[in-house]
Amino acid sequence: MAEAKKILQSLSGAVLPVPPVWMMRQAGRYLPEYRATREKAGDFLSLCYTPDLAAEVTLQPIRRYGFDAAILFADILLVPQALGADLRFVEGEGPRLSTTTTETDFARLAHAADIHTRLAPVYETLRILTSALPRETTLIGFAGAPWTVATYMIAGQGTPDQAPAHRLKAENPALFHALIGRLTNATIEYLSAQIDAGAEVVKLFDSWAGSLKGADFDAFAMEPARAIIAALKARHPGVPVIAFPREAGDRYAGFARATGADCVALDNSVDADWAARNVQTDGCVQGNLAPGLLVTGGAHLIAETRRIRAAFARGPHIFNLGHGITPDADPGNVTLMLDTLRGG
Repeated sequence: MAEAKKILQSLSGAVLPVPPVWMMRQAGRYLPEYRATREKAGDFLSLCYTPDLAAEVTLQPIRRYGFDAAILFADILLVPQALGADLRFVEGEGPRLSTTTTETDFARLAHAADIHTRLAPVYETLRILTSALPRETTLIGFAGAPWTVATYMIAGQGTPDQAPAHRLKAENPALFHALIGRLTNATIEYLSAQIDAGAEVVKLFDSWAGSLKGADFDAFAMEPARAIIAALKARHPGVPVIAFPREAGDRYAGFARATGADCVALDNSVDADWAARNVQTDGCVQGNLAPGLLVTGGAHLIAETRRIRAAFARGPHIFNLGHGITPDADPGNVTLMLDTLRGG
């Protein structure tokens, strides 16, 4: 039964003797079975848009490790593609998009309600997973937050400091606000459709939130998250939302109250004891083991897993990494982490 699922218990405020666990990017290049399926698909976007294969890679870490949740295999840049941006992935370099930096570029974008035809394969992946996952495993959908997605759309690729987006925000605030608004509405539509297709929880990834400071953080990280969560709660009462404003620092405190998020995911730059005192007081937290420890393993991995579990033991907690698992991680170290977490 859904109410017995450990992730959903933690998201509702339960304090469990052993926290439930999953990993960001748990379906990925560190697993040989993923690499084999990716080769079969031919390229990354074909893998995202082929429901049988996307469901298969979502299921692979569940079969291998028995995580308490599976997260949909997709990419945050499918939304700008559905809005009309050209998207491709360059091997070894990452995504490349057509840029949105002028009013003419913006006028070419589709409206939020028109994204679903392009994203229909993603919804089909979720429908496959609802019947294929073990009964005790929670299905998580996700999207990129508007600020983070906008940084890619403005620059045409990932950037170290999000400078092109900051520049557009300063030089053409009307266009920048319009883009954030379009992405906010599209994200509501996308996540709502994911829930309709079977997602039991959704997560909002704001991977570049940390580059927003002061009033900009309020306006472009916090306010879009609040609007998205409010709309989802109105449409889907009872469906939990996890927010991840990565590298928010002390702005993690109060983020759940300000946005309505059921859980705040923490990156590994945040001290777990500080977060227990300042963030977990508002509800569930998720995190925050350093991903590099799954490369190095050993005694340090064991000690950090135990330390984080102990730090959050007095409140609702979902054990996870502070960012996605890296391709060079050792699958054996994931087993060591899980054995340590579950065995004490």
